Amino acid sequence: MNALYLSLADLAAIGVLCFAVYYPRHRRRDLLVAFLGVNVGVLAVTTALVNSDATLGLGLGLFGVLSIIRLRSLELGQHEVAYYFAALALGLLGGLGSLDLPLTLLLMACLVAVIAAADSPQLFARDQQQLVLLDGAYTDEATLRAVLGSTVGGEVRKVAVHKVDLVNDTTLVDVRWSSVRPAADQGRSEATLGRTAVDA
Repeated sequence: MNALYLSLADLAAIGVLCFAVYYPRHRRRDLLVAFLGVNVGVLAVTTALVNSDATLGLGLGLFGVLSIIRLRSLELGQHEVAYYFAALALGLLGGLGSLDLPLTLLLMACLVAVIAAADSPQLFARDQQQLVLLDGAYTDEATLRAVLGSTVGGEVRKVAVHKVDLVNDTTLVDVRWSSVRPAADQGRSEATLGRTAVDA
């Protein structure tokens, strides 16, 4: 009976994580399918392994290999990697059933809550990050910071130069800055940046 409750709890948790947290914020449908598929697949196979003669270590090893292959075959942002492994963890918690039901439910709820809070748009809302291609080759950091400050319209916190092309006169830089304008104005400034910036 606990296995049934755990399976239902896992489905509820992954449903909240995908449909109430991830998709409204990031609108990436392909990863929504991936998260759901990985979670339900892990839940099903883990439950089957627990109730069979196969060693659980073998099954978990196979999941590790598959997850590495999957992550190497698709470029993911760091927040998407977090969602990916949260989906794996929820499936494992629901399938293993090695803990007491209340503790497993608490761990699932904590996992979803932590991801939801850490990926909240309100958390450090003024801190921005962008991969910017500038029309000019800048080798002096002070000049580069000044140009970036006027380009992004905020206070530059950190600059990491990826490439300075002296032939084509361009600079590719990863810039972290703090916005000094309201969030509504920030959306308009990012639209202006579209000609010179590429989202990371």
